[in-house]
Amino acid sequence: MRRLFPLPAPPAPTPDTAPADAAAGPVDRQWTVDELAEAYAYPAADHPLRAGRPGWLRANMVSSLDGAAHHEGRSQPLSGQADMRIFGVLRGLADAVVVGAQTVRQEGYRPARAREVFAARRAAAGQGPAPAIAVVSAGLALDFTLPLFTEPLAPTLVLTGAGAPADRVAAARAAGVEVLFAGEGTGIDPARVAGALAGRGHTRLLTEGGPRLLGQFAAAGALDEMCLSLAPVVAVGDAQRIMNGPAVPVPERFALASVLEEEGFLFTRYRRACQTAELPVPLSFRWAH
Repeated sequence: MRRLFPLPAPPAPTPDTAPADAAAGPVDRQWTVDELAEAYAYPAADHPLRAGRPGWLRANMVSSLDGAAHHEGRSQPLSGQADMRIFGVLRGLADAVVVGAQTVRQEGYRPARAREVFAARRAAAGQGPAPAIAVVSAGLALDFTLPLFTEPLAPTLVLTGAGAPADRVAAARAAGVEVLFAGEGTGIDPARVAGALAGRGHTRLLTEGGPRLLGQFAAAGALDEMCLSLAPVVAVGDAQRIMNGPAVPVPERFALASVLEEEGFLFTRYRRACQTAELPVPLSFRWAH
């Protein structure tokens, strides 16, 4: 893996440094989990980027070169080993993973698992052993006997609107599922999701889509960060883009924060451009990898 952006200024040449050495590009090697965790660390609660926002919502999605968000209904065919490592790191850093009900069904979601490599980091951050899964559903047409609801390390949550079917809300609660209301209608208000989860102590949020849910977050101005893996494949077909939601009057601009590369995959990270404060590059990454 190589960091392509941001790159540090090249070191000052010395008598022992050959010109070729001074011009050498980023070193390609496999990063450790700790290095990736530092590179993708959430901004601290008191960071200017977080001012006025109850939590930090980042998205993680993969796309083919031709813009497909999945192949035959699943994202796995677009993924690769490095993408899965970053997927695991982003989950390992999150308090809660927010996902749409349709994606839960299509991808066969299971509870997030505890990973020993993240145990000390999560304990130091006051987090449980694994992130909670927060399923967004208007109708609550979910199978509450699945392991996602019966075997989680952190209780699975369901996010819906106050107008959701009362019998399905009751069924969820009877199964031991905590239902959070984040809207007045039958579905959620995307702008209220972060606040609802922050009320349960979940402020480091990760959404894995699907495209409809991610489009709703983006259109509502609720998305703080976009982690997009660009896969070196062409899928063709009629697959959705990574976002599919209501149109916005003016496209919202995001600013590039970092780019990593491995085996042709580009791992990009963008944040909302209206946030003017800069995230510092961690000290251990102020040299070319």
